[in-house]
Amino acid sequence: MDRRSFLRGAGTLGVLGGFAPRLAFAKAATAKRFVFIIQRGAADGMGIVGPVGDPAFVGARGDLAADVAQGKKLDAMFALHPALATTAGLYGQGQALFAHAVASPYRDRSHFDGQNVLETGGASAYQLRDGWMNRLLGLVPEEDAHAIAVAATVPMALRGKREVASYAPSSLPHASDDLLARVTQLYQGDAQLHALWDEALSTRQLTGDLNDRDARNTGALAARLLAPANGARIATIETGGWDTHAGQRGRLTQQLKALDAMIGALHAGLGPVWNDTLVLVATEFGRTVAANGTGGTDHGTGTAAMLLGGAVKGGRVLADWPGLAQASLFENRDLKPTTPLDAFIGGAVASHFAVDPTRAMPALFPSSAKTAAIEGLLRV
Repeated sequence: MDRRSFLRGAGTLGVLGGFAPRLAFAKAATAKRFVFIIQRGAADGMGIVGPVGDPAFVGARGDLAADVAQGKKLDAMFALHPALATTAGLYGQGQALFAHAVASPYRDRSHFDGQNVLETGGASAYQLRDGWMNRLLGLVPEEDAHAIAVAATVPMALRGKREVASYAPSSLPHASDDLLARVTQLYQGDAQLHALWDEALSTRQLTGDLNDRDARNTGALAARLLAPANGARIATIETGGWDTHAGQRGRLTQQLKALDAMIGALHAGLGPVWNDTLVLVATEFGRTVAANGTGGTDHGTGTAAMLLGGAVKGGRVLADWPGLAQASLFENRDLKPTTPLDAFIGGAVASHFAVDPTRAMPALFPSSAKTAAIEGLLRV
């Protein structure tokens, strides 16, 4: 392997120190920051934002309705799971918004296929070969637009024509300052390698000591990479464990506590930059309305999504609620989707980056090009 191949490999930044896994970043010439938190495994939207005002809710969900019923009332229909305490506080400040009964165009129940549709923005699995977030880089200002993945592999959402560097894990010991200086000198005369090496060193300086406790917190690390003026502008955070087939009450509570801590770390770490930040939380599909025989739920369809940030026009739940009566369910088992997730994401992202929605929708979600983006999600 020659020097150039080595620098282009996933280990380029791994030699510079440890990392917090499953993060991906992109940088562009804009003051706006955007974070997409993916809930892999099909998160139960009704367990997160519960339709406690629906007369069929308790009867349909049984024991699974108990926790969310004790949470913060968002309006006459919905309540938030009590594990999301920080998120509830942001909602009270008008900086969090929830959308319910949402779904991507995907209508089957395969995690892999559903996640592919969620990340590529297609109408079916593997229809598109690049991610909608990679295409987003073509809509924001061109100057310095590039991406960096802090993960073993770049998430599908960020794959595409735009080159994405990688900050991958490494079992190698930390490089000494003397070694780094020698490598810098070695690449001084190579314009291409020198530029790549400078970028690697800049990222190392942004992350600081990634072995301390704060740096192990994914939200804190993301904030540290997003906050600086020369930092990342777009980030993806992958979270797993949302496939709650059994023992859902306890598992979902722990999942939501972790998600809430991540959001809190982002909010605290970004400081004033939070006012220019948009955080999207979404999953590939929802879960069944009724519980199964093991205290969990099976793969479903409609679910909930979140927007958080200083620019969000929050303090509300957007829902064309279909109801939970048996006759109202999708295929007699699932929450019927009434709001396209593509339109929700497209409207939020277009408004955030001041892009015409009629330009953003075809670029990000080609199969939903004729679907009107949902407007009014952010303060403008």
